[in-house]
Amino acid sequence: MATSVPVPYSDLGKSANDLLGKDFPVGHTKLELKTVAPNGVTFNVLGNQDNKSGHINGELKTKYVDFKNGLTVTETWTTGNLLTTQIELENKVAKGLKLDITGGFLPSEGKKNAKVGVHYKQLGFNSRAHLDLFKGPTFTGDVVVGREGFLFGGDVAYDVGGAYVTRFAAAAGYTAPEYSVALHAHNSFKVFSASYYHRINADLEAGAKAVWDSKAAHSATKAPVALEVGAKLYLDRDAFVKAKVNNAGVLGLGYTQALRKGVKVSVAGLFDTTKLDQAAHKIGLSFVFEA
Repeated sequence: MATSVPVPYSDLGKSANDLLGKDFPVGHTKLELKTVAPNGVTFNVLGNQDNKSGHINGELKTKYVDFKNGLTVTETWTTGNLLTTQIELENKVAKGLKLDITGGFLPSEGKKNAKVGVHYKQLGFNSRAHLDLFKGPTFTGDVVVGREGFLFGGDVAYDVGGAYVTRFAAAAGYTAPEYSVALHAHNSFKVFSASYYHRINADLEAGAKAVWDSKAAHSATKAPVALEVGAKLYLDRDAFVKAKVNNAGVLGLGYTQALRKGVKVSVAGLFDTTKLDQAAHKIGLSFVFEA
């Protein structure tokens, strides 16, 4: 019997992806500031500087949530002058149903976009559907069903104007309190991946991911399977270290420290162990302030 709502399709395998991908701010310096106004409006300022080019980009995001009426309004303004507004209405039309509409406008080029979406979830079932009104129009949808820890899902994109499927994918997984596994068939079944995550104890986590690309299988320069393994170790309640390595010999190391409540700093690097005497390495830094 299903006892919980399964995760959305995009979150299948998320534990392993986060372990291997998050907290490695390599190649750039990142600054993020989060504040909450007395009326509940959340402000988020994000800035990134590319270490190679020196180019700086950023965004300002405001978010207002009316919990009583299930309404959320999010507005974003980027340094590229892209303006985006998203309006969400949840659990008002029906329990488990969320409606959203997102619009964007780029004044410098006169470009605009608009998407409408529906997200419906119940015990053992989670589905999403979106329609991009200006691109295609294109319909995208995904669904996940779950029972006793087992998860099965699918994802599809359909060009309404051209009347053809542009992509499809499928996934299966199993989630337990201490570990999870996931299998994916991406990119119209041209790329396959398997991931594994294990919380060994309260201080140590480990995971791995393997990806097989049908195009790389016929390449003389790329390995047919890309393999990456990693681990996360909590030094204390305010600090942890991460390490990962792939079969191309690239080693990733990261350290994150909470300096005090609301202040977190992360430093990380990617080092090509096959080219230690060359400038093939990347480092990065991230600061996050919350108030």
